[in-house]
Amino acid sequence: MGAREGREPVPVHAAREEAGPHVIRFAAPDIVRTERPGGGFILASRVPAPPHLRCLGDALTGWAVATPDRTLFAEREPAGTWRRVTYAGALQIVRSLGQALLDLGLGPRRPLLVLSGNSIDHALLALAAMHVGVPVAPLSPAYSLISTDHAKLRALAAVLDPGAIFVADRAAFSRAVAALAPTIPVLDSQRIAALRKTPVTSEVDIAHAAIDGDTVAKLLFTSGSTGTPKAVINTQRMLCANQAGLAAGWAFLADRPPVIVDWLPWSHTFGGNHNMNLVLVHGGTMYIDAGKPAPGAFDATLKNLREVPSTIYFNVPRGFDMLVGHLESDAALRTTFFSELDVLFYAAAALSPATWRRLEAVAAQAGRAIAMTSAWGSTETSPLITQVCFAIDRAGVIGVPIPGVELAFVPSGDKLELRVRGPNVGPGYLRADGNIEPLPLDELGFYPMGDAGRLADPSTPEAGVVFDGRTSENFKLSSGTWVHVGELRLALVAACSPHISDAVITGHDRAELGALVFLAPGCVDTAELRSTLAAALANQGGSASTRIARLLILDEPPSIDAGEITDKGYINQRAVLGRRADAVERLYRDDVDGILRL
Repeated sequence: MGAREGREPVPVHAAREEAGPHVIRFAAPDIVRTERPGGGFILASRVPAPPHLRCLGDALTGWAVATPDRTLFAEREPAGTWRRVTYAGALQIVRSLGQALLDLGLGPRRPLLVLSGNSIDHALLALAAMHVGVPVAPLSPAYSLISTDHAKLRALAAVLDPGAIFVADRAAFSRAVAALAPTIPVLDSQRIAALRKTPVTSEVDIAHAAIDGDTVAKLLFTSGSTGTPKAVINTQRMLCANQAGLAAGWAFLADRPPVIVDWLPWSHTFGGNHNMNLVLVHGGTMYIDAGKPAPGAFDATLKNLREVPSTIYFNVPRGFDMLVGHLESDAALRTTFFSELDVLFYAAAALSPATWRRLEAVAAQAGRAIAMTSAWGSTETSPLITQVCFAIDRAGVIGVPIPGVELAFVPSGDKLELRVRGPNVGPGYLRADGNIEPLPLDELGFYPMGDAGRLADPSTPEAGVVFDGRTSENFKLSSGTWVHVGELRLALVAACSPHISDAVITGHDRAELGALVFLAPGCVDTAELRSTLAAALANQGGSASTRIARLLILDEPPSIDAGEITDKGYINQRAVLGRRADAVERLYRDDVDGILRL
């Protein structure tokens, strides 16, 4: 064990300063709207961009001095106890590991590649890399453990030219490691335990002092939902400015350090930037949840939530769909879960109205009024562009631009495409030749997101932006009518819940809409199921652009190797339609069996 590292059976929360009713402090948004040259308009906060840290390492250093014995990270051990590391202990380990990485020859152009998932060793090694100016590139374990040919893993690694690879368990990742260059040093947890004792030289302080806003902190790959994953450059300025803007709206973060139980993968900007950096910048504590909202993996999450009360709980909608029933039926879980909770936060997809209502009801049953919040952003924006910092009563509202960020609404067909400009926007993508592919900015320097949005109240921009689907997925029927794919897909999945896990909408240049659907785990294609789906969709009504006329249940699940599903678990509409073109043709034939006509 390193200094100030040990076991902590019971989490400790800072007391709220206020007495009386539970109140969440948000900073009231103050938004200005200006007309955009060439059409559309721009929203921005009147609040100036707040000052931000030089680098994330300064947050670790500061809290190690101010609160040396506070837990930074905790993770459950096989015996069931919590292994923890304090801020002071983390800083000591980070400096030693930083020295070890420099000794191995890592640097700004030789990043650290991380193949395994969330863990204390992963966190400390990533912080060590960034502390000495070494970019860290975490990949989803799915590329290593689920893939059968590792072709995508090799392609992504070729872009990076890593100086070392981290895998927590060498045996579990042996095939993936073998697929990469055999000359790259491999660091596993046993090796990390030894490297944590590396004597620190002045090299560490010199490297840390050289970090500025343009220093590359991370290389995060896009999800691949719109094509081949790209290595997005995340600089220290992007990450630190993002957290400063986040805190400007979420004023309650200054009231007490956040405590979160979190499973969201660090290979993605939601878990790895938004949540991880929020904890670090605000001197909080992260309990690393080894579970996730998937069959066979959610029990670990429930065990953690029964024991550790969060002040903020982050999840994707599927996670809340799975959690809410347990909160309703398990009084002990409900009591612990809501005992310290300030905010429920969902992102990455829309939360269903039914789950929203159930969460509100079960919170009331626990005697708490909880703020439901969301946000919107991307890997290229590190991630936050807009955040909800006011009361909302429905899903789909993604908030207002954080201070320092400008959000443009540009006409695109019958929608308004969202574009962003600010210090949170990255310089571009790292290419295999070591050069940078710049982001495709428009003539005013805004980055087009490919998403559409509209104002919740056109006369009051402070009421927030409503997500309006992806412009790049939409298509026209043969009648010339536009189909808004994102909205339609969500409505279809919601109507057929819990029987289908996802769907892909078809109908480009055809007379009517169809859908290729993937059944939920445990569901079997039977006549009874088909009747259930038909009944669920019988009353959809509407026009040809909103009514599913035919449906085909797919036997084969989406393939990560073929890019049909991203490593975050979301369907890649374009890839599914391309790979399963035969299924699309079959869907529109009237002389074949197996098609559910509605």
